[in-house]
Amino acid sequence: MVSPEDYYEVVAAELDRYAKVPDEVLLEIVTRDGACMWLRANEDGPEWEDEEITDRDAAARLCADCPIRGVCLELELRTAGENTVGVWGGLSQEDRRQVFQAWRARREGGETS
Repeated sequence: MVSPEDYYEVVAAELDRYAKVPDEVLLEIVTRDGACMWLRANEDGPEWEDEEITDRDAAARLCADCPIRGVCLELELRTAGENTVGVWGGLSQEDRRQVFQAWRARREGGETS
């Protein structure tokens, strides 16, 4: 079983592949290919839109099959950092704040492949 700290490290390490991708490119991919952006563009709300659910549940439902979760998460960590809110990259804001700590340490430590 993976501890929460190890999980956050693994997620941060997986984002290393996007370290050199410019912000503009990440934004283009998210707005073009993101599952949540498709819903917004087509004015479709998720079936569970009126339910009271947690951010974790929303992330699990909305982002589960999204092909660009990593790109989305990378962009959010770069632009919002610790001030992240809502659902991005398949993670709740609490989870992203934990990933952000590991992500920032990797970037500051030069651990990007």
